[in-house]
Amino acid sequence: QVQLVESGGGSVQAGGSLRVSCAASERTFSNYAMGWFRQVPGKGREFVGAVSWSGSMTVYATSVKDRFTVSRDNTKNTVYLQMNNLKPEDTAVYYCAAGRSYPASVLESYVYWGQGTQVTVSS
Repeated sequence: QVQLVESGGGSVQAGGSLRVSCAASERTFSNYAMGWFRQVPGKGREFVGAVSWSGSMTVYATSVKDRFTVSRDNTKNTVYLQMNNLKPEDTAVYYCAAGRSYPASVLESYVYWGQGTQVTVSS
C-alpha cells in the first residue's frame, strides 16, 4: 500500500507560479510512474501530466504543456508539479497518483491516489 500526501497548494494571481509536492510512503517509489490530475466541482478528473519511473520522460496535457513541469526525486520519494503562468481555468483540486504504466493519461492506469490539494487562481 502506497500512501501519497500532496502539499503546496494555495491561492495565486493569474500569471503567477506555484509548486505542489507529493510525498510517497513507499520505499520502492521508483517502481511507480507518477501522474498528476485535477478536478473541478461537477466535472471528472482530468489528466495534467506524468513522469516515468526514473524521471527521464514526461508527458503533458495540451492545456498545460509549456507551462507546467512534472519532476521527481526518487531519493526523497517525492514528485513535483511546477505550475507557471497560471490561469483562472487552472483552478482545481490537484491529485497525484502512482501507477505501473507510462505514459498513462487515464485514471484506470493508476493504483494509488493522494487526497488532493486545492489550487486557486484569481484573475
